[in-house]
This record gives sequence, C-alpha cells and structure tokens, in this order.
Amino acid sequence: MKFGEFMKELRLKKDFGLREFCKKFNLDPSNWSKLERGILTPPSDNDLLKKWATQLGLKKNDKDWFLFFDLASIARREIPSDILNDKNIVEMLPLFYRTLRGQKPTVKEMKNVAKLLKDS
Repeated sequence: MKFGEFMKELRLKKDFGLREFCKKFNLDPSNWSKLERGILTPPSDNDLLKKWATQLGLKKNDKDWFLFFDLASIARREIPSDILNDKNIVEMLPLFYRTLRGQKPTVKEMKNVAKLLKDS
C-alpha cells in the first residue's frame, strides 16, 4: 500500500468525501487529492503529519499510526526518523539491506542482531 492510498482509505473509513473532509479541517482539496493519488510527495514536517494522522482518526502509537509515518517516509524515499535516532538500529541497516539483496549475513552479524532483539 502507498501513502496516498492509505490516506484515502482512512478518510473514507471516517465516511468523508474529499471536499467535506478538506472543508472541515481547512485543507486544500486539490493538494489533498494530489497526495491521495501519489502526485505530491508527503511533507517531511512531522508536526503536520501528526496533525493529519489525528484528523484521519489515528491514535498515537497504534499500528496504523506507525504505518502512516512509515508510508510517508517510504514515499519520500527516507528512513523513518525514529529508526535513524536509534544508533544500534542504524548500525544494522547495511546488514538489513544486504540481506534483502540476498547476501547472507555472517555468524557474527547474526549474533549482533539476536543481541539487539533480545535487548529490545
């Protein structure tokens, strides 16, 4: 699922038409439509995204709250800020990327991942 699709799904779950939703929250319907269709990239302003998430009915720290922010980061081709703020996770990112590309991690790397997971 893409960020805009998720935004639209959330808006429709609240039973709002596009213009009605935008009017209620003083948003530009043209830009909101472009976001939902993936024409505009989500903003990087976390405060604005938090405001939108709340307007769309998301509750802070629920799984859909995190999905909303993760999808925004993916659309911007960025790593979510909460992940970048964790030094241990950042150190594991190269391993993660290599594994996704089909390269096997070393035993030492796997032990480090296991330790990270255990300590979480």
